[in-house]
Amino acid sequence: MEESEDVPKDFIKLKSEKLSVDEVSDLVISPYCGAVSLFIGTTRNNFEGKKVIHLEYEAYTSMAETEIKKICRDVRQKWPSVKHIAVHHRLGVVPITEASVIIAVSSPHRAESLEAVTYCINTLKATVPIWKKEIYEDEYSWKENKECFWANSEK
Repeated sequence: MEESEDVPKDFIKLKSEKLSVDEVSDLVISPYCGAVSLFIGTTRNNFEGKKVIHLEYEAYTSMAETEIKKICRDVRQKWPSVKHIAVHHRLGVVPITEASVIIAVSSPHRAESLEAVTYCINTLKATVPIWKKEIYEDEYSWKENKECFWANSEK
């Protein structure tokens, strides 16, 4: 395979079905890359002493996809050696221990892919219009990301 046949690709998906780590990591594997870095955000069973039953995610889908594409463009400017990027985010109900978000990045060397994955998740939480609702035993709470620029600008 010539390198021109393995052009850099971005794989963005927002879906209500269970996310697959294997599927996401397989999307970014390249014979030109020695590193695939992953971030998997999962639902935990507690928050500040409260028992979490599950999470629910909602998104402004078209805008969320546009913002994730911007993140991918930024990654490619900051780390030109990055080959493929995959960002899958789940919508709807996400049970305890299941993935809400999986991000994978491939690059020839580990430093770039690790830095790019960190940038992707931090920027996604700060800029992408996806909202999280935590469901507890007897109440619920919409959560804002501490990184979220539009939530913090009003304070």
